[in-house]
Formats: sequence, structure tokens, C-alpha cells
Amino acid sequence: MNTTAYTAPAAAAGHADATLLRRALQLDAVATGATAIALLVFTTPLSGWFGLPAALLGAVGFVLVAFVALLAWLLTRPRIGPRWAWAVIAINALWVVDSVALLFWPGIDATVLGAAFVLAQAGAVALFAVLQWIGVRRLR
Repeated sequence: MNTTAYTAPAAAAGHADATLLRRALQLDAVATGATAIALLVFTTPLSGWFGLPAALLGAVGFVLVAFVALLAWLLTRPRIGPRWAWAVIAINALWVVDSVALLFWPGIDATVLGAAFVLAQAGAVALFAVLQWIGVRRLR
């Protein structure tokens, strides 16, 4: 039996530990895609529940679609280069900082549910960044 098909992604990346990075990117893509869809499909009700402007939620949804496209493209590569991985980690770190800063932005009056959503998604993104960081460090 040929096992090359089962180990190709890790082997193609040049290291068995590439699996963690790839899985972290996949998880990020799925969660981000789900969030993007929710923000784009349910913009108006979410705006009311979260106390966040509908225009902001819609714009964030489109930004997330672009980010998912980047992740999807990276995941089609046989090898994910460290520079691309570090770029994704930096984007995720910036997202976490910006999410928390949003709650203190003048004119933003998030509800308790809205603040909880912003902090929960920031926490999830921080977790993705940490997993990706561990994955890229293991490549060395």
C-alpha cells in the first residue's frame, strides 16, 4: 500500500510538523468564513443586538471574505512558506488589537452581547495566532 497520499501535505512542506500550521490555518479559514457569512447575511439584526453600526459589520464581513480567500490560497500551496505564515500571524494579532480597541472607539456603544461577541472572536483569533505561531516555529 502506498502511504505517500496520506503524508503528502506534511512531506511536501518539508517537515512533519507542518501539519500543525496547516490545521491551524484551516481552522482559522473555517471560523473566519462562518463569521463572514453571518455578518453579511444577518447584518441588520446583528447590528441591533450588538449595538454596532450595520455599515461596520458589513464592511468587516467583506474584509473577512478577502482574508478567507488568502487563507484558502495558502492552503492550496504544497508548502506554506514561513513568510506567509508570519504575515497571517501578524494580521491575526492586529485583528485582536483592533477588536479590543473598537470597544473603546468614540461613538461605538456596543451592547453587552456586542462586547461579548467582539471579545470572544478576538480570543478565538488570538488562539489561531498562537497555534499558527507554534506551527511555524516547529518548521525550523
